[in-house]
Amino acid sequence: MSRAAVPRRRQEALPLLLWRATGNRSRTAVLAARGGERLTSTMAEQDVENELLDYEEDEEPQAPPESTPAAPKKDVKGSYVSIHSSGFRDFLLKPELLRAIVDCGFEHPSEVQHECIPQAILGMDVLCQAKSGMGKTAVFVLATLQQIEPVNGQVTVLVMCHTRELAFQISKEYERFSKYMPSVKVSVFFGGLSIKKDEEVLKKNCPHVVVGTPGRILALVRNRSLNLKNVKHFVLDECDKMLEQLGSPP
Repeated sequence: MSRAAVPRRRQEALPLLLWRATGNRSRTAVLAARGGERLTSTMAEQDVENELLDYEEDEEPQAPPESTPAAPKKDVKGSYVSIHSSGFRDFLLKPELLRAIVDCGFEHPSEVQHECIPQAILGMDVLCQAKSGMGKTAVFVLATLQQIEPVNGQVTVLVMCHTRELAFQISKEYERFSKYMPSVKVSVFFGGLSIKKDEEVLKKNCPHVVVGTPGRILALVRNRSLNLKNVKHFVLDECDKMLEQLGSPP
């Protein structure tokens, strides 16, 4: 082979390699990269044909992958602990109540709160039964504070329970959730203390929410210190124990 043929082969191979490497670059740019060397029209035509063939081979359409059938869902059986992602804002509570709830550190309602609060807010009768510590007290506290329209001198909410300790605890819950409702007054009445003090409270600073034990509430009603004709919400906490005492001998 003559020496003149060797550089000719290198010149033929260079444009094809540059075209494949540069991809979208124009044909003119590839030829200019060779330092101004000229090719004959025959070589240029052969290179263009080869390049078009290579381009078509690279762009061959590929068959779409076969879709694999979805695996059948398995039926899952069993009970689950209810964890609700909804918040207290979904109950459309008063802004004052929502602020108090945030201050208390509550984020999501428990199962019993999620089921009962919306019904109680609508004014429906609710019989709630749940384990201790599930937030039953907050159900009627939030529901009654949501609906209360305080009027001076009128008792709107009456809550009764069977022990003085529980009555005191419920009154503190009312005070905690009515933190940003200064117009709402809460008082607790139970035995073991002078009834004269309770009569003075009802006469001079009548509360809108009354919490107490059955004996003291009955005594205040009999001496006409406690007027219940305007009561709109009546709550029996631990109602099973409250009703058990009806059948017990005096």
